[in-house]
Amino acid sequence: MEKLLLIDDEVDVQYSFRRIFDSPDLELYTASSGEEGLRLIPKVRPDLVISDIRMAGINGLETLRRIRQLDPKVPVILMTAYGTTQTAIEAMKLGAFDYVLKPFDVPRLKQLVGDALKASRDMRQTVAVSPQLEQQDYDLGVIGRSEPMQAVFKLIGQVAHTDATVLITGESGTGKELVARAIYHNSRRAQQPFLAINCAAIPENLLESELFGHEKGAFTGASQQRVGKFEQCHGGTLFLDEIGDMSPTTQTKILRVLQNGTFERVGGNSPIRVDVRIIAATNKPLEDAVANRQFREDLFYRLNVVRIQMPPLRERRDDVRLLVDYFLRKLAGAGTPKTISTSTLAALEAYHWPGNVRELENIIRRATVVAKGQAILFTDLPPEVTAAVQKATATAGTAAPTEGSPAAASGVAAGSGPAAAGTATAARTTPMTVPEIAQLLFRYAKADSKFKILPAVERELVIQALRETSGNQVQAAKLLGITRATLRKRVEKFGIRRELNVA
Repeated sequence: MEKLLLIDDEVDVQYSFRRIFDSPDLELYTASSGEEGLRLIPKVRPDLVISDIRMAGINGLETLRRIRQLDPKVPVILMTAYGTTQTAIEAMKLGAFDYVLKPFDVPRLKQLVGDALKASRDMRQTVAVSPQLEQQDYDLGVIGRSEPMQAVFKLIGQVAHTDATVLITGESGTGKELVARAIYHNSRRAQQPFLAINCAAIPENLLESELFGHEKGAFTGASQQRVGKFEQCHGGTLFLDEIGDMSPTTQTKILRVLQNGTFERVGGNSPIRVDVRIIAATNKPLEDAVANRQFREDLFYRLNVVRIQMPPLRERRDDVRLLVDYFLRKLAGAGTPKTISTSTLAALEAYHWPGNVRELENIIRRATVVAKGQAILFTDLPPEVTAAVQKATATAGTAAPTEGSPAAASGVAAGSGPAAAGTATAARTTPMTVPEIAQLLFRYAKADSKFKILPAVERELVIQALRETSGNQVQAAKLLGITRATLRKRVEKFGIRRELNVA
């Protein structure tokens, strides 16, 4: 449950907030003065503070200054009932998240509170980049043991302690914002603000104002001066998501900030200097956009100082079971996580994942809702997944891994190809020869260009050998014809220690 602290000496305002924010997901605390609010902050540890500017005792500006000293990460929204907003502008320069005018527009206030709470979560929730998945008490994490993700972890570690501009590229749903936050949490700016803005989600005519602010009268509807995200984020990190959708005019201003750290508000003439680290992300090939004159070449090179390419989930299938385990535990909260059947896991590993990790999380969330028992079954997966897996296995000349099938009964499900091979073997009266197994795997690889035969087969052989010997590594190594030391390396490489509960 998130906590909101309201500091206002008007009883009517406190009453209105109790009605507006009456939610089981939000706990509201109130204080009638700045002094009382400051005493509450160490006890309550609010996720957001909303304060009036003019109050008896210390005013809102002084309260803001002291809050920034107590906890620089807590967002503060200022309120004023007076026609002039110059005081509020000064508050924004001191680090306020935003301000609202009284009487406030309720939908606008709710939206602003939602944005501020998200910013608070982004700044407070540490993004774990350990690929071991041993720590269970964090809320969000960049998960993976695969080689592509190991390369991502290394780059995060190398770039985090610098102020270098980072460009994160990759398909939608691969976790680009999580990587941006991991860089922030491991940087020397970690105690300063972190703000994220989606350049594709804001209309083009409003994005420039959102980033740089505007002067009163700069355009129709600009009834007051506004401070933009760059000024709010002074000293911190600004994450520009989907930067490839930015207009040429805004691109020019971003380039100026990167070159000399200055910009001008929309409609303004006075340069404003800021110290902001920029991390950008895009799911578009910016090189093509540059070639087509849709993106400035000079800005591209300014952004592309350090590049982190996020691999799609279909190229890191070894991480699917880790991610499934992670999402099941996350969804269970303090309760007991649901389990997942062997054939269901095989189907998830075989799927091509056009929506990447985000799609996997949504599918696991759906499956936990529709599952009739404690275990998630193949039939609990959405039709697009089951149909795609059935089509792929049919193309490969095998049966889909459904409950009760030979593949499910055999327990062979860690890799899609080996699971399919197990199905074919069970349907025969004589064992398949090694060349026949190879040909079956080749047919499967031709049906799925992303399927890597050797890693999948090697992983499956290690799992099955350990199961065959009840986790005895000496016997399993003999069965595989390798040394115990080599087996241990394979267990670590493929991340199967937790699954098999072997020493």
